[in-house]
Amino acid sequence: MNLVVTTIYKPSASIEQSASELAQKLAAPLVKREKNSLETISNDYATANILVVTKTGPVVHTPDGQYFFHINMAELRINNLINGKHDHMVAALGITAGDRVLDCTLGLGSDAIVVSYVVGKTGLVVGMETTPLIATVTALGLQQYNASSIEVTSAMRRITVETADYNDYLDLLPDNSFDVVYFDPMFRIPVYSSSNLKPLRTLADHRPLSLAAVTKARRVARRRVVVKETKNSKEFARLGMTTVLGGKYSRVHYGVLEVGC
Repeated sequence: MNLVVTTIYKPSASIEQSASELAQKLAAPLVKREKNSLETISNDYATANILVVTKTGPVVHTPDGQYFFHINMAELRINNLINGKHDHMVAALGITAGDRVLDCTLGLGSDAIVVSYVVGKTGLVVGMETTPLIATVTALGLQQYNASSIEVTSAMRRITVETADYNDYLDLLPDNSFDVVYFDPMFRIPVYSSSNLKPLRTLADHRPLSLAAVTKARRVARRRVVVKETKNSKEFARLGMTTVLGGKYSRVHYGVLEVGC
């Protein structure tokens, strides 16, 4: 990816150290900010993507807006679960405390945080992200961000992040090593009202989910493979998913494949 790393103006020593480490990890040029504007850096290095290390974490400036870690609706969804309300994703996954869940498309980790809360301390959530930049931002956020409740913060800390392509990673896993394997690929038809996801869409992997990957997931999953897509998406039929769950008024639904039955 065409990317450079820099800092805010007048960075502290710790911010400069973080920038150096991130540049090395992402194999990207480290640019001294000095008095340069981001526009100047963009022009000088012919790049549209600039990672700026700030006091609160990395912020990636893209042509479609700023990309940074946030938990989106995860906290509200967990509070709803605490209050006994229904969550369509949790129902589709069919998970309970102690379950092992593999999230093949981690992104910002919002769904994984909810899953981690449900499976609890005795469960396991592994999130895979093929794009190193997204994986890095999310991994840092999950370990550093403090939510308003200890339940949400604890759920974040328990998630294991793997920078890997699920097409390759699934091959390495034993049969039935997770209870559920979950995919939330880039929607074939975007939900454009989700403006906060536009920078993610710019940076993310756009490949459609393949039948081969679903077949691999069925070997790894002990109970279910679940795919998230837009309501009435043709992807469910293409991937052989005849069971589709979701709310009547929800824009997203979940295709479910039962395995091991």
